[in-house]
Amino acid sequence: MTTTLESPAPPPAAASAPPRPRRARRGARELLGGAAVQLLLWGYAAVALAPLLLMLISSLRPEAELRQDPLGLPVRPALENYTTAWTQANFSGYFMNSVVVTVSSILLGTSVSVLAAYALARFRFFGDALLTAFFMAGLMIPIRLGVVPVFYLLDNLGLLDSQLGLICVYAASGVPFSVFVLTAFFRQLPVELEEAARIDGAGEFRVFGRIMLPLVRPALATVMLFQFIDLWNDFFFPLVLVDREHYTLPVGLTTFFTEYGLNQSLLYAGLVITTAPLVVLFLIATRQIMTGLTAGIGR
Repeated sequence: MTTTLESPAPPPAAASAPPRPRRARRGARELLGGAAVQLLLWGYAAVALAPLLLMLISSLRPEAELRQDPLGLPVRPALENYTTAWTQANFSGYFMNSVVVTVSSILLGTSVSVLAAYALARFRFFGDALLTAFFMAGLMIPIRLGVVPVFYLLDNLGLLDSQLGLICVYAASGVPFSVFVLTAFFRQLPVELEEAARIDGAGEFRVFGRIMLPLVRPALATVMLFQFIDLWNDFFFPLVLVDREHYTLPVGLTTFFTEYGLNQSLLYAGLVITTAPLVVLFLIATRQIMTGLTAGIGR
C-alpha cells in the first residue's frame, strides 16, 4: 500500500505594489494640500500683521501729514512723537505702573496656582473634587460681573485707588486658568519620580521644589505669558478701581482724547509703546509657548 505525500500549498502571493500613477496622484494631492495650508497661514499672518504695520508707520508721521493722507508713507520719520508721548503725556509713569502691577500680579497668582495645582493633581483628600469644581467655575463666570462687590470689598479693606488692590484682583482673576493648566501637567508626571525621591529621604517640599516644579516649567511659562497679555492690555479694572495717579498704559491712552480733538500721531506712538513689550516677550518665549501647549500630546 503506497501513500502519496501532498506537497504544501504555495504561500499566498505578496500584495502587488500600487501602480505608479496612483502614487503619483497621491503625492500631488499631498503637495497641493500642503501648499494650500501654507497659503492660508501666510494669509492669516498678513491680516494679523497689517494693523501693526499701519500703526508703526502712522506713529512716524506728523499730525498734519496724517490727517491729509491717513494711509500714506512718512516723508520724514517724526521720532519726536515718541518723545512727546513719553514725557508730556506721562507715559513713563503709566509704563511703570503697568510693569509693577502686571509682574506682581503674575508672580502672586502663579505662586498660589502652582501650589493648588500640585495638591489637586498629586493627592487625594476629602473635597478635592469640589475644590476642583470651584476653581473651574472661575473659568465660566467672568470676574467683571462681580465688579460691584469687588469695588465695595476693596473700599472696606482700604485698598481702593491703590496698586495693591489692583494686584490682588488681577492675581485672583488668573488663578482658575493657571490651576486648570498646571493640574493637567502635574498629573502627567510619573509617580515613580516622587517615590524614588522619598526613598532617598526627600521631604514633601523638597520633592515639589526640586523634582516636580522644574518639570512643569513649560507650563509655567505658558500660563505666565497668557496672564501677561491679558493683564497688560486690561482697560476695565484700572479705570474703575484706581485713581489717575495709578493708571496703566491702556487707560493712559485716553489722555490723547480731549475736548479739543484727538492727536492721532501721539496716539499711534502711545500704541506702539504699549504693544512693543508684548511683541518682544512673545518672540523671546515662543519656544516655551510651543513646548507648553504641545506637551503631553501623543502620551
